[in-house]
Amino acid sequence: MSLNNQLTVDFPLLMRQAQASAAVTQACSCTITPLQAWTAQPLTLELDCFEEVGTLLDDPYDEPTFAEYHPAGTRYDSPDAPIAPRFYPTNRCSVARCTKCSRHYLRYNEAGGYFTELRIRALQPDLLVDAPGV
Repeated sequence: MSLNNQLTVDFPLLMRQAQASAAVTQACSCTITPLQAWTAQPLTLELDCFEEVGTLLDDPYDEPTFAEYHPAGTRYDSPDAPIAPRFYPTNRCSVARCTKCSRHYLRYNEAGGYFTELRIRALQPDLLVDAPGV
């Protein structure tokens, strides 16, 4: 458990959650808007249908890196950008599960300049990378 009493999700568990999500084939309200890339949390999402199942933040008192992981030249908002838990923004995420269909998502609060915005991305096993941290 992490210091804030949330389950700290390690890479093997994250991969299992991603594989379980990929196996879900039923239609659900959480898939109305494509969430392959990081996006502002759509208004179409029923937030009460999501439950937090863990965190990727190792230590809530430590400032995680803002370094991103893009060895193939992708960008933050690329649908094919790697999901690397030790790199920004994944290193600041909670893992949420849709209670209707059991798909898993990564969520974090983007706090830049004069605003904050909740962002979300589908957890996809083919994009998960266990890259060593900086």
